[in-house]
Amino acid sequence: MKKMILITAFLIGGLSFAQDQYTKGMQKAFQLWGEGKTVEAGNMFERISSVELDNWLPLYYAAQVNTISSFGEKDKEKLTQQLDKAQELLDLAKAISPDNSEILVQQAMIYTAWVAFDGATYGPMFSAKVVTIYQKAAELDPKNPRVVFSRAEWDMGSARYFGQDTAPYCKEVERSLELFATFKPETDFHPNWGKDRAEMVFKSCQN
Repeated sequence: MKKMILITAFLIGGLSFAQDQYTKGMQKAFQLWGEGKTVEAGNMFERISSVELDNWLPLYYAAQVNTISSFGEKDKEKLTQQLDKAQELLDLAKAISPDNSEILVQQAMIYTAWVAFDGATYGPMFSAKVVTIYQKAAELDPKNPRVVFSRAEWDMGSARYFGQDTAPYCKEVERSLELFATFKPETDFHPNWGKDRAEMVFKSCQN
């Protein structure tokens, strides 16, 4: 009996240590990202994912780091490397957590980065896919503020590209802010971004 208690204590202690290492690693990765050290942050998230085999979050953030870094990138070779890497990482996250609205938003972001780089070339390739992705994400999680806002921002961008009025989508941006106000992530490391940008976009709607 004493031996069993010791084994149980050892296992619980091991789990606590592993969890502590995960927490420290994730905090460090976010710190690096916040300091603008995107390559280091992406590498840290990838290292964590190699240990956290059943956890989609490190892969998700590694993909996001590469995606966000691609917006505004003018070098096609570098952009391709970053977005191909992001796609590879996100595919691994999807395998762990299929039908995940946060992962779907990230997928749409990857396609949006391609379109932002060259709308004439990549718009016809990815626009319909982005629309479909946001529809699915909204069906899975209609109260996810990132789904509502990202979809509205995509629709606004499309309307702007085709010379159409963007005002109708401002209501959806406003609705996303209402959802952001009450949204609580599952853990400290689950996605909780987007509110600041939604506020900025809504402010532009008022002008």
